[in-house]
Amino acid sequence: MIRETSFYGVWCPSITPMNNEGKPDLSALSQHIARLAEAKIDVVLLMGSIGEFASFSLEERLLLIREARGMSPITMVANVSSTCFNDILWMADEAWRTGYDAVMVLPPYYYAQTQNQLLSYFRALGKAISGKWFAYNFPARTGCDLTPELVATLAAEFPDFAGIKDTVDCQSHTRNLIQATAQVREDFAVLCGYDEYFIPNLLVGGAGVISGLNNVMPELFVQAREAWRQEDLPTLHAIQQEIGKFMAIYAIGDDFVTTIKTVVSRKFGYCTPISRNFGGTLDEAQCQLIDQVFGICP
Repeated sequence: MIRETSFYGVWCPSITPMNNEGKPDLSALSQHIARLAEAKIDVVLLMGSIGEFASFSLEERLLLIREARGMSPITMVANVSSTCFNDILWMADEAWRTGYDAVMVLPPYYYAQTQNQLLSYFRALGKAISGKWFAYNFPARTGCDLTPELVATLAAEFPDFAGIKDTVDCQSHTRNLIQATAQVREDFAVLCGYDEYFIPNLLVGGAGVISGLNNVMPELFVQAREAWRQEDLPTLHAIQQEIGKFMAIYAIGDDFVTTIKTVVSRKFGYCTPISRNFGGTLDEAQCQLIDQVFGICP
């Protein structure tokens, strides 16, 4: 069964809707979060990679942190990653002041880090912040990997280190994280960052998934969560095949963030497909393809 920590289950790394001028659209974000909550997902992650955190100024990020928390009582985590340590602390303090349940932090990026540097960094972070926090492991973007040994060491030292998002396209890496941290903590949440690893992650003792597809079809992943609880293997088998089919979204267009926003825009209508990533706008043939994959009737 699911190891139901405080942060188990189905997470959505929410898109950040933009208006036609490319500025955050708070009204559309409120509608989006309301739809996610209605689907009964467990956690909304604000300003993850799909949420385009790296494209926002500090002022915009603080604004989003303040405004989004009041949009729903759902459990909410803010990604406060930055190359500036003091900005991380500033955003984390603002997140806890406004009622977030935890924050999430990438390791330093641009400068590749050794394991010794990573351990020093997260120890400094653990001592400086005052609430629950998650690490975000995304080696393809940071150039360094949070190893199972490193994460287990930090989990043993910091009770407020609540878990990790492991965005590594290798299930054995996530499994090794689960096994290593289980030796030191029963409440540590290991979440996979790839949609199609949700059910395999549960099978090896993981806590859930942080899935971009949840912006489009959170109901499918919630159905998988409930089938898992009920030990309904035929339904899990069918859902795994469905998730595999919809993974096509990541191969359409040049920029998966813009593609996901385009699907949300065409399917639900409350936001534009605009992102801050250049060159990702889908052409007519690509729009027809996503309409076909996701059953959209324009």
